[in-house]
Amino acid sequence: MLVGVGFLVWALAISLKSAEGFDLVHGLLTGFIAKFIAWGIMSALGYHLLAGVRHMFMDMGYFEELDSGRVSAKVVFVLAIILSVLAGVWLW
Repeated sequence: MLVGVGFLVWALAISLKSAEGFDLVHGLLTGFIAKFIAWGIMSALGYHLLAGVRHMFMDMGYFEELDSGRVSAKVVFVLAIILSVLAGVWLW
């Protein structure tokens, strides 16, 4: 995930420098493999965000019991799958 975010920041910086940089990044990200990698990065970031919010709530004292912790973990997984599907639809 860290390497993926580094690549996305690099692509953003290059694409904002000039029209040629934008064309370079656009050419790199229009292929199937690049879209698949971008989808993977976005899925990982989405899951990481949701799990972070879950842990933030746990730090505040919610979902600390075994049953509620399991339910919140399942909710995070379901929401991460939904975000992954939405990211795939958005990319393709």
